[in-house]
Amino acid sequence: MSVFIIAEAGVNHNGSIELAKKLIDAASESGADAVKFQTFKTQNLVSKDAKKAAYQKETTNAQESQFEMIKKLELDADTHRELIDYCKAKEIMFLSTPFDLESVDLLSGLGLEIFKIPSGEITNLPYLRKIGALNKQIILSTGMSDMSEIKDALDVLVGAGTNKDKITVVHANTMYPTPMEDVNLRAMLSIGDSFDVAFGYSDHTLGIEVDIAAVAMGASVIEKHFTLDKNMEGPDHKASLEPSELNAMVKAIRNIELALGDDIKKPSKSEIPNMEVARKSIVASKKIAKGELLTQDNLSVKRPGNGISPMRWDEVVGTVASKNYKEDELI
Repeated sequence: MSVFIIAEAGVNHNGSIELAKKLIDAASESGADAVKFQTFKTQNLVSKDAKKAAYQKETTNAQESQFEMIKKLELDADTHRELIDYCKAKEIMFLSTPFDLESVDLLSGLGLEIFKIPSGEITNLPYLRKIGALNKQIILSTGMSDMSEIKDALDVLVGAGTNKDKITVVHANTMYPTPMEDVNLRAMLSIGDSFDVAFGYSDHTLGIEVDIAAVAMGASVIEKHFTLDKNMEGPDHKASLEPSELNAMVKAIRNIELALGDDIKKPSKSEIPNMEVARKSIVASKKIAKGELLTQDNLSVKRPGNGISPMRWDEVVGTVASKNYKEDELI
């Protein structure tokens, strides 16, 4: 099955529909399967006096509150409809992460088939229960969490009515950008093994190599932030890929998918013609007369490989020549 690649636009539209559409264009052109935004009602998401994260203070106006920053990035219901229609025209799936109960209702009403639960909501019981009751496909992000919290969240989702085979748990690290030494990609495999669940990786590192490694390790979902320009004002642009990098990531992932193949070791179609050229056969190392004994002294192993295999050397040594041989002639 093909890796499901989510190009995460998030809030990198900076509140502009036109910029959001340009992000959809870039995601569609990259070959990603889906483009994902974020759906929230600011007053339901953030307390008026909530502080910004350190990375947000560095990339936005430090005097502005988290509430003020997020309010500018809120998309209303009509904008959602417009972006969904635009995604259909561009033949890419529209996804959005709901950050509050009202937003879950909005997205459900708009017909979304996949619900992405962000890392910050993995301990939000009412929220998990509401999404679990929809019985949709779920992608559960696990940044900042440990195995017991993942188990608890899965129990709530399944208990609320979603079959576990509809849930993909993605390993993540909630730091923008994530330092390489904090990625801990092997934890993704622990999640898959411990909970017998589909697994993937949501990436906040700079670059694309960790995403490629995750696919090689068996990730079925990859999510990656992208932007049109890393230097734009806004909290997430700096830790996002630009379109050329997104294109390179998708291409690399598709190549790795092809390269993984099946688990049977056998000559491939492309290398079979080279077997005769690269392998060797038993040949005469000097002139040999008919009736002469074949020995280590008058035999050698040389290319091409269309004669007797050198693996049969012991069978040939000690037999009698049935004809005259020139030097280098195949036995």
